[in-house]
Amino acid sequence: MVSFVCHLFVRKPEERRRVFSRNVFYCSNIIVRTFGLSIKTINMPTDQKPFLLVSNHMGFVDIMMIASRFPALFVTSNEMRETPFLGLLTETAGCIYVERRSRTKIKDEMKGIVEVLKQGFRVTLYPEATSTNGERVLPFKKTLMMAAGLAGVPIQPVVINFRKVNGEPFGFKWRDSLCWYGDITFLQSLWAALKLKSVEAEIEFLEQIHSTPEDDRGLIADRAHSLISAKYAPIIVPTQDVIVPAYDTEST
Repeated sequence: MVSFVCHLFVRKPEERRRVFSRNVFYCSNIIVRTFGLSIKTINMPTDQKPFLLVSNHMGFVDIMMIASRFPALFVTSNEMRETPFLGLLTETAGCIYVERRSRTKIKDEMKGIVEVLKQGFRVTLYPEATSTNGERVLPFKKTLMMAAGLAGVPIQPVVINFRKVNGEPFGFKWRDSLCWYGDITFLQSLWAALKLKSVEAEIEFLEQIHSTPEDDRGLIADRAHSLISAKYAPIIVPTQDVIVPAYDTEST
C-alpha cells in the first residue's frame, strides 16, 4: 500500500525504485520479526557499494531474509508478473522483470539489470531460475550473470541455510513448510510457513567474484555455483517411497 501511494507521487523511475527498495527493506524486517525468523548473518559487506547478489533459492522465506538485510531490487520472471496478486506485489517492490522463456529477449532485458547496477542499486538474482526442494543447488543459468561484468560491479555469492524449525534441526520433516516447489501453490506454501512457531536460518556472504564482459560466462557461473554448493547443507531425503520431482536443468 505504501509503495502504491509512492507510485502515484514519485514520477522518476530511478527514484521510485529507491523508494520501493527501501520500503521492502523496512517491511521485510517487520515480517521477519513477526514470523519468528531468527537470522544469523555472516560476513555481510560493511560498505554500501552495489553488487549482483546470487543465491540458492528455496521459496519466499529466503526472499524475505535477503530483503531484510539491506535495500535491494530482485530479478524475477514475466510469468511472476502475470500471476494474480504476486504480479502486483512484485511490481510495487520494484522488481526487474525478464523473459526467461525467450533467449533473444532475455539478452535485451539484461540491459535493464546493467542499468540499475550502474545507478548504484544492489540487485538479487536467483540463477537457478526456480525455487527448489532443498535437496541440492541446481545448475545456474548463465546469461544474466553477465550483467555484473557489463556494469563493472562484483558478483556477490550468498548461501542460505535453514538450521532449525520449531527447535528441531531442519530436514525432510520440515521441507514442505519452507520450500516452495513442484505442484505446491503459493497459498499452500504460505499457510505452511505461517503455522511454524520459529525458524533459525543463516545468510553467509562468500568471496566476491570480479568479472569482465570478456570472461567465459560458463566459468563465472560454475565458480559461483561451486562456492554456494560447498557451503550449502542439503536436505537428506529418506530413500523409501519418496518421489523426487524433476527439474529442467538446461542452462542458458
